[in-house]
Amino acid sequence: MAAIGRTTRRRWVASPGAWLVWGAVLFFFVNLAGVVGSVLVNSFGTRWFDTWLPQGFTTNWYGTAWREFGLLPVLVVTLEVSLLVVGISVLIGVPAAYALARRTFPGRRLLYLLFLLPILMPPITYGIPLATVLYKYGFAGHLSGVVLANLVPSVPFVILTMTPFIEQIDPAIERAARMCGARTGQVFVRILAPLLTPGILAASILVLVRTVGMFELTFLTAGPDSQTLVVALYYSMSAAGIRAQQSVDAMAVIYTSMMLVLLVVALRFVNPTQLVARVRDDID
Repeated sequence: MAAIGRTTRRRWVASPGAWLVWGAVLFFFVNLAGVVGSVLVNSFGTRWFDTWLPQGFTTNWYGTAWREFGLLPVLVVTLEVSLLVVGISVLIGVPAAYALARRTFPGRRLLYLLFLLPILMPPITYGIPLATVLYKYGFAGHLSGVVLANLVPSVPFVILTMTPFIEQIDPAIERAARMCGARTGQVFVRILAPLLTPGILAASILVLVRTVGMFELTFLTAGPDSQTLVVALYYSMSAAGIRAQQSVDAMAVIYTSMMLVLLVVALRFVNPTQLVARVRDDID
């Protein structure tokens, strides 16, 4: 045991590359904490100029941001868009994932890859032509246009998440139910739906997080009355010279806090490494 301990210590001492990597990681997180911390402190500061800390602290900037930016209507729109996108994505994505998991047909892997393209590609690459089409037919600039644009990456995300859950269910369960006289709809509602509830919940939370944080597609298709919180935050940053910087930082803290809560909830229901492994297997 002593020899093993000495070998481990020598390995750490003799590997400057490891120390370099850990030093770079520590440097990154220290800078990240400094940036986030400065925004957080400034959102409570009364006046902050050429000192280590603000001259005083107050919570009034959060009330100012709530009134000036009209955060209540923005939050309502964000909730409406997110719930609509989650509901429609689940209604479309779960049956599509079932077909891909249970049916074998020519071009199945190619079709699955096509579903993955909106996730693998940056949203701005297909967001501009998509927004052009939506504006042409009168959907963009309204809530419907924002929902339709966000469905493009959200439906494939549900398919990607649900396919492994469906593949884990033994098809013999479905055959047994049909032998007992259950129709396809009854099998899906009474047999599959309870078994797929954890997967549907995980997919819904992931789509919710993605929709709330989706800037490009929402920015390209939103109108004055259909802006989500992330787009409203962008516009508030653009007008930072008109409004107090503390109120802008307060809005940024509200948005960041909401995203952190959603991410923590999402990570309790799904493992990101499983999704990455799933994408790699299907591409290979």
